[in-house]
Amino acid sequence: MNLSRFALLASLAGLVILLIGGPGYRFGLWDLSFGLMGALRYASYLGIAGCILALAFLAVPRFRKNNLWSLLIALIVGLGVIATPIQVRSIASNLPPIHDITTDTIDPPQFVAVIELRADAPNPPEYAGEETAGQQREAYPDISTLESPLPPGRMFDLALDVAQRQGWEIVATVPEEGRIEATATTFWYGFKDDVVIRIRPAGSGSQIDMRSKSRIGRSDLGANAQRIRNYLEDLREHSDI
Repeated sequence: MNLSRFALLASLAGLVILLIGGPGYRFGLWDLSFGLMGALRYASYLGIAGCILALAFLAVPRFRKNNLWSLLIALIVGLGVIATPIQVRSIASNLPPIHDITTDTIDPPQFVAVIELRADAPNPPEYAGEETAGQQREAYPDISTLESPLPPGRMFDLALDVAQRQGWEIVATVPEEGRIEATATTFWYGFKDDVVIRIRPAGSGSQIDMRSKSRIGRSDLGANAQRIRNYLEDLREHSDI
C-alpha cells in the first residue's frame, strides 16, 4: 500500500471512533467513560496523526503528485475530527459544572413522579441549593419565570401540548397541582434528563416555571438550559405571549 494512504486511514479511523462513541454507549456496547472521553481522546489522536501524515506527504512532490486528493481529504477530515473535542472542551471550560437548571432558583419546581425513575441515577432528584443557583444565575441570566395572561387551566393544557411536541416521554400530568413531569432522551448518547413544569395562578393570569435535570454527569454542557429556552420559546409562540 502507498504509504500516503495511511494519512487517510488514520483520519477516517478517527472519524469512525468519534461517530460510534455515543451510539455505542447508548446501546450498551461500552461504558460512558469510553463513550464520551475515551472516544474523544482516541479520535483526537488519530485525527492529529492523519493531519501530520497528510502534511508530511504533501511536502514530498512524488507523494503529492499521485495522491493529492486523498491527502487533502485526510487533512480536512483530520481537522474536523480534532475540532470536535476542542469545541467540547471549550464549552465545558466556559460553563459551570452543573446539571440542574430551573427558572425559579428560590423555589424550584419539585420532582414527584420521576423520583422512582431516578432511583439508580447518580444525580439525586433534590435541588442542590444556593451554590448551583448562583452558578446558574451567572451563566444563564436569561432563564427566568414566564408570565402569561392566560388562566392556569388553559395554560396547563397548552403547556402539556407543547411538552408533547418536544418528543419527551410524559411521566405525569396533575392539573390540580399545575404539574407536568417528563423525561427527555438525547439523540446521540441516549442521556435521560428529567423535566418538571409548574403552572401557578398569577393575578388573572398564570406563571410558568420549569426545571430540567440530568440523571448522570457533573456538567451538562448547557443542554438543560437550552432545553428550557427551547420549550419556553415554543410556549410563547403557541400562546402568543
